[in-house]
Amino acid sequence: MDIEFTNAVEKWGATRKNFYENPKLLPDGYYYNGMRVEGRFVHPFELGRFPLDEHVLNINVEHSLYPADSMIFVPDSISAVIRDKFHLPGWDITKYFTDYHTNIYPTNFGETGAAIPQFSNFSFRLTIARPVNYFLLKLLLPLLISILVSLGGLLIYPTFTEARISVPIGSLLAVVFLQQSYSSSLPDVGYMVLMDKIYLLVYCMITTIVFWMVWIGNKHAHNEVDVAGIRKKDLLMVSTLFIGLLIGISLLVFIE
Repeated sequence: MDIEFTNAVEKWGATRKNFYENPKLLPDGYYYNGMRVEGRFVHPFELGRFPLDEHVLNINVEHSLYPADSMIFVPDSISAVIRDKFHLPGWDITKYFTDYHTNIYPTNFGETGAAIPQFSNFSFRLTIARPVNYFLLKLLLPLLISILVSLGGLLIYPTFTEARISVPIGSLLAVVFLQQSYSSSLPDVGYMVLMDKIYLLVYCMITTIVFWMVWIGNKHAHNEVDVAGIRKKDLLMVSTLFIGLLIGISLLVFIE
């Protein structure tokens, strides 16, 4: 029963209790025992696809003394892997399965003439993914509302330049706060996650709107304003930016 959980952390706080003090002899001649374990296990989360990321959580088991030529782990294909109605708040469980393989450690631990050790490794794997509704309703919907408000500034009467520019600037501040709200719940990583790239597209769109308004305002500042012509251009800009943004988000979500 000298089983080692290779990805366990805080082992001082883990508990394990054997079903029987000595193995139980079954009618078919096999010896049986079990172990109830409670502990914490580490998993390196790759967040590049956040908030549409998927992760495989592992519990890895090896024996601390017997190598693979003396003992191997095999999964029980009959028993259930997880209990009924088991769930993780905030996550969808998409798959669960067991696996076993042989781990090769490329060292003899300083023992001269000793063979490179190989140990049988058993893994319980649980695949989890964030719900799509979390992305659509909590992250994307507020962002789309800010985008529509920003585009709405182009629908203001062309001569009200100050009012037109104030709308996308206000939306820009709202977008910054929205990004901070989800970034604060993520660990510091050295790369951009999917949501960061979507926000980068939004920043580019709002910047384009502001420069467009400034250009229109400067162009007609000392000339007679062609209101009908400007409104046509503004409507074309609204449809072009919104469709382009939707295409960009779709490419990031489905192709990347």
